[in-house]
This record gives sequence, C-alpha cells and structure tokens, in this order.
Amino acid sequence: MTAGFLDHPRPVAFAHRGGAGPFPENSWRAFEHAVQLGYAYLETDAHATADGQVVAFHDKTLDRVTDMTGRIAELPWAQVSRARIGGTEPVPLLADLLAAWPAIRFNIDVKDGPAAAPVAGVIRRAAAWDRVCVTSFSGRRLAATRRALDRPVCMATPPAQIGLVRAGLPAAVLAGRLAARWIRCAQVPIRVATPRFIRRAHAAGLAVHVWTVNDPGVMTRLLDAGADGIMADDIAALRDVLVGRGSWHPGDGTGPVPENFRTSQTSRSTRTAGPARADGSQGPPAPAPGAGAGEI
Repeated sequence: MTAGFLDHPRPVAFAHRGGAGPFPENSWRAFEHAVQLGYAYLETDAHATADGQVVAFHDKTLDRVTDMTGRIAELPWAQVSRARIGGTEPVPLLADLLAAWPAIRFNIDVKDGPAAAPVAGVIRRAAAWDRVCVTSFSGRRLAATRRALDRPVCMATPPAQIGLVRAGLPAAVLAGRLAARWIRCAQVPIRVATPRFIRRAHAAGLAVHVWTVNDPGVMTRLLDAGADGIMADDIAALRDVLVGRGSWHPGDGTGPVPENFRTSQTSRSTRTAGPARADGSQGPPAPAPGAGAGEI
C-alpha cells in the first residue's frame, strides 16, 4: 500500500465532525470553514439510508441535531434530505463531500453495519483510495468495509487491536497482524494516549491520532509526547497551537463549497414546513454535546 492518506507532513490536524465548533457538526458550512482555515484532513461519520445513500452524519437517528426524527437506516434519502441540521443546514452526502474537495483527505467513521458496503462503494466510485482512512468502533464493520473494497485503503485500529497495543504485544507480531488488515494508525481518546501507548504504537508502525482535544494545553502535552495527529472541534485553537510550534501544514484544497454542490443539496428535496418531531415542535435542536470518552 502506498503512503496515500498519511503522506502529509505531521502532525496532522483533523477537523472533527467537520470542525463542530462555530457551525453545526457535519454540515457543509462546518466543512467549508475548516477547508478555508487550511485543514487538509476532515473527520466525519457515515450512515446509509434505506436506499443505500451514504450520509455524513454521526448519530443513528436524526433526532438530536436535526428538525426531524427517525432512524437513518430505515428512511429513504428523499426523506433524510429534507432534514436540517440545527434547523438550517442540509445533511451532506459523503460522495458530494469527496467530489467537492478532491485534494482533501477524509477520515470516515463507519457508524452502522448497513453502511459498510455503501461506504466502500462511494470510495470506489470516487477513486478515493489514497485520500481516505476508514475507522469504526466495530471490528466487524471494518472487516465488512474491507471485504467490499477492491483495493487497500488506510484503516484505523478497532478496539481489539488498541487493546493489544496497550497490553504490550511484541511489536513485530502486532505489526504483521495490523498490516494484513490495512491498519496504519491508532485513533484513540485522550485517556488512552499515554507516552507509553504512543511509543508502543510507533514501534508497531502505527501513527497515533488523538480525539477529541479542544484544550490547547492538552494539545501541547500530546504533541510533546509524540502524537502524530489531533482531532478537534475547536479547529481555530488547534491551528493556533500548531502555528505556534511551527508545525502547521495547511492543505491545498482551500476554497468555498462549489456552488453546484450547494445547489444539489438544496434542490434534491423541497423541505416541508409541517411538524417533524414526535411532539409537533419545529424549532432547532439543542446544541450538540461534545464527543465523550467513548464516541468520536
């Protein structure tokens, strides 16, 4: 496998959920803002609709962050496309994000089993093998995605492999197991990213990316310990820390969302004004909480 996804200078700065700070998470405006700040890496999530369309969306249901309700896997795209994140922003399709910024790399968290094969299909049709990394909290979902791909892509460690790194399995043994599964990085929460873990992961040939880090002091501590990448909601703070260290490496995909993609998102479906929530309310959802210790 070629360097591909990881061939950018390190440390890598990831815009978590598109940079879920100033704009709603996983929204076109969040992704656009991150790209304009110079981010070369965007982190997002993937679910498949009932008819196989892959959306960049974190939760299994629309309830928390949109003005509609329902499980994405049980709804057709025509219905999901009418939902508005924060009451205003359309739900992006993963294929449209990949097409909008061909030079940007995407870290894709497969959030549900039915999304595995559709995600592989999006990557294949976009010929995006060298600019995506696929991750998941489920080894089964990662394996299903890998089986559906016709060539290798970068993948991140599922929980079982993270446990092996923490347990101190000999690096040579671990490296062979990981390479066979296309795994090239460990993406872990702050509490796991100790100096010892980072050393062990590096010995096994893994880059270490840490989520979700919004405190500049913690960013600095992790970078000093050897972390290869940081995922943040507060993408301005992360950029400032990296600039201050002389380690900011902007991408070459800066620019606004091409108008044809904005238009395609808003014209795919006409949003109705009727009540969408079970209680009949139409107001925007409460602000989304930050990622917890067990969620990217």
